[in-house]
Amino acid sequence: MPLEVVFYRTESGNEPVRAWLKELSKQDKKAIGGDIKTVPYGWPLGMPVVRKMGPGLWEIRCRLDKRIARVLFAVKGKQMVLLHGFIKKSQKTPQADLQLAKERKANLEK
Repeated sequence: MPLEVVFYRTESGNEPVRAWLKELSKQDKKAIGGDIKTVPYGWPLGMPVVRKMGPGLWEIRCRLDKRIARVLFAVKGKQMVLLHGFIKKSQKTPQADLQLAKERKANLEK
C-alpha cells in the first residue's frame, strides 16, 4: 500500500509547498511532481532520489533544467507530508530551509 502524499498545512490554512509549486514553470512542476510520485510507491527509497536530512526528515532530490530543487518531507503514519520546497542555489542545503522544515515537522507532531 503506497503512502498518501499530503501538503503540510499551516494553522492559517496555507499550504506552502503547493503555493511554491504553483509559481514554477509547467516543465519544472512536471519534473518535481514525477519525483514526488516516485517516493510513495517505493518507500523507503534512498539515493539518488531521496536523502535523509535528520531524524524523520528526508529530501526529494529533483533535477531541473540547469538547476536543482528540493522538497523536504516527513512520514507520519501512512502519509508523506510535504513540508518545504525550494530551488537550491548552493552545494549545501541552506540552514534556514532545513530549520523551517524541522519546525513544520515539529508542528505535525503536536
